[in-house]
Amino acid sequence: MSAPLDITVPLARGTAEWPGDTPFDCGWHARIAEGSSVNLTRLTMSPHVATHADAPMHVREGAPASEMLPVDAFIGAATVVVLRDATGPVTIDELTALGAPIGTERILLRTGASIAAGAFPDAWRTLAPDAAAAYARGGLRLLGVDAPSVDARTATTLAVHHALFDGGAFVLENLDLRAVAAGRYTLTALPLRIIGADAAPVRALLTPA
Repeated sequence: MSAPLDITVPLARGTAEWPGDTPFDCGWHARIAEGSSVNLTRLTMSPHVATHADAPMHVREGAPASEMLPVDAFIGAATVVVLRDATGPVTIDELTALGAPIGTERILLRTGASIAAGAFPDAWRTLAPDAAAAYARGGLRLLGVDAPSVDARTATTLAVHHALFDGGAFVLENLDLRAVAAGRYTLTALPLRIIGADAAPVRALLTPA
């Protein structure tokens, strides 16, 4: 059996957060070197830093929070799509030509605009909202992206988020797909069971099918 590929962007000081969001920091609450019996760290962060799953509450008041994210959406067969050098929204025809037609349960988009490279990207390609809705109606359970969001950086209506959540699909963002080739894999990407948050950190692994 092939070893899994770790496609998680690590939580670390310096991991690029969405501009204006709370960055990740790891400090000390207690230290053995200072007389304590144990070392204890203290974490401060937004749940959207590094690899994470958005909950519907992120874009809609009163919608389910992070503890309601269904485990089965984040485990199973997944198709990695490496987008060609192009501009504009990603369409159904483009995804179909790249091996992910409607009916694919989990799609991971390698856009090349990942914070794993060190800096927060200026822009990235996103799935067209009507395509997101069509895929969700067709059985899509999860859309994952290497970019910071399934919507554009400048988006305010977050139409792709809404189309996916309305259709029963879920969202995985900030993956590290730089070393991952297009093809079929088994995804394991469980969100932490945090109560009442709008997103949850994820450790994401791919195993070649």
